[in-house]
Amino acid sequence: MRLDGLTHRDADWAGLRVVVTGLGVSGFAAADALVERGAVVTVLDEGSASGGAGEGRAKILDILGAQVRRGPEHVTAWPADLVDTDLVVTSPGWRPGHPVLAGARRRGIPVWGEVELAWRMRAETGAAPWLTVTGTNGKTTTVQLLEAMLGAAGLRAVAAGNVGTPVLEAVLHPEPYDVLAVELSSFQLHYSHSLSALASCVLNLAPDHLDWHGSAADYAAAKARIYERTLVACVYNVQDAQTEQMVIDAEVVQGCRAIGFTTGVPGRSMVGVVDGIVADRAFVAERATSAAELGTLSDLHPSGTPAPHLVADALAAAALARAAGVPPVAVRDGMRAFIPPEHRITEVASIRGVRFVNDSKATNPHAAAASLQAYPDVVWVAGGQLKGADVEELVREAGPRLRAVVLLGVDRSLIAAALARHAPQVPVREVLAPETGTMAPSDAATTLDRVMDDVVDAALELARPGDAVLLAPAAASLDMFEDYRARGLCFSAAVQRRADREST
Repeated sequence: MRLDGLTHRDADWAGLRVVVTGLGVSGFAAADALVERGAVVTVLDEGSASGGAGEGRAKILDILGAQVRRGPEHVTAWPADLVDTDLVVTSPGWRPGHPVLAGARRRGIPVWGEVELAWRMRAETGAAPWLTVTGTNGKTTTVQLLEAMLGAAGLRAVAAGNVGTPVLEAVLHPEPYDVLAVELSSFQLHYSHSLSALASCVLNLAPDHLDWHGSAADYAAAKARIYERTLVACVYNVQDAQTEQMVIDAEVVQGCRAIGFTTGVPGRSMVGVVDGIVADRAFVAERATSAAELGTLSDLHPSGTPAPHLVADALAAAALARAAGVPPVAVRDGMRAFIPPEHRITEVASIRGVRFVNDSKATNPHAAAASLQAYPDVVWVAGGQLKGADVEELVREAGPRLRAVVLLGVDRSLIAAALARHAPQVPVREVLAPETGTMAPSDAATTLDRVMDDVVDAALELARPGDAVLLAPAAASLDMFEDYRARGLCFSAAVQRRADREST
C-alpha cells in the first residue's frame, strides 16, 4: 500500500527498504536517488569486488550510506535475506529468472526497473511529459530525430533512457526539461508498470532477445506495454500490422488517438510521404481532405535518397513531435539539424571503388535486413551472438544482392548454414578469432585488430568496384567486443589502415 503513494520525488521515501540490483550507470543512479530521499538501500552487483568503474561507484554509495555487496557470492546468498525488503529496483540486464528477482516475486516483493523508478521520481506538479519510443530497430535514430525537432520548436528537450542520458538523471536534472524523448528497450518495459506517456510508439517488431524473454510472444508483450495509459497519441507502423494490433489491444486514456506512419501515401490520421514531401494528415483540422507539409526527404538526407528505414524513423519522430504540439517548421528544421548516430550506416572510406560501411548497430536480423536493402551489391560482414534469433528469412531475402559474405563471431556457423541452404552460389569466408576473454585487455585489443584486418582484407578481395562492404552483423557483439560501438570502431580502424596502405 505504501508503494502506491510513491508517485513523485517528494513523496515519503524515508525508511523504505530497497534492494538495487546492478552497479552500472542506471543502478548507481537509482541507489543515489533513493538514498538521497532517506531510503535504506542495499546494492547487489555480480561483478568483481574490486576494480573497474564499479569500484568508484561503490565507494561513493558507501559514503552516502548505502550498503554495497559486490561479488557473485553475495548475489547468490541474497534471496534468503529478502524477507526484510519492501522493493527491488533492477537494472534491465538482470533477467526475470535471476534468483534474486525470482525470490522477490515468490515473497510478493514488487520489482521495478529504473525507468519505473524514474517515472515515480518526477516532480509532483509540472513534470515534463514523456514521448516514448520502442521497437526492434530504429529507436536511437528516432529519439535523436525527435530531440532535434523538439529543440527546433524552442523546447528544452533531451533524448534519454536506453540512449544518451539515463532517464532518472533527466528526470532529476536541476534545470527541468520541457519534454523528454525516451527510448525504451523491451527489458526496461518488462519492469515498468505505471508509465503514462503523452505519446508512445512501437516502430516495428521482429523476434529479438529471445534468450532473455523466453519467447517471441513475451518479447512482443513487453514492447506492447509502451502503449498502456498513453494520453494523446499511440503511433504505430502502418506497414507492420503487429504494431497496430498492439494499439487496438492497449488500455489507453480516453481520447487518445491511433496515429499511423507510412513511407507511402498517408491516409487519414497518418503521417507519410507524397512525392518526396513529408505530409501530415493526422494533426490538421481538415485531415479528411488536406495535409500539412512537414518538410522533404532532402531535408532529412541532403546528399541523396535516404534509406527507407531512416525515412520511417523520421516519420515516427514527426508524428510524436506533432502530438506534442510541435509546428511543421520545427519538424523540418529538426530533420535538417539531425546528425545520424554513430555506427549506423556510416560510410568509412572508399578503397578501389569499393565503399566500406559501418552498421555495427545492426545487432539483429531485422536491422541487418533493413541495412542490406539500401545496397544493390554487397559484400556482407556478419556474425556474433544471435541471441536465439532466426536468420533464415534474412538470408533468403538478401541472397540476390550478396556478392560474398565474410563471417566472424561465435554463431558464424549458423549464418553459414543458412547461406548454404538459401544462397549456395554466394562465396563465404570465415575469419577465425582466438578466445579473448582470458587475455589481458591490451592483448585482446591487438588480437581483435588483427582479426578485423583479416575481415577487411577478405572483403576487399571478394568485392568489385561499385560494391559496398557492409558491416551489418545481425548479431550482438559481446562474444568478442565490449559492445557494438567497440566492434564498429574496430572495423572502421581496420578499414582506415587498409586505405592508408593502399594510398602509399
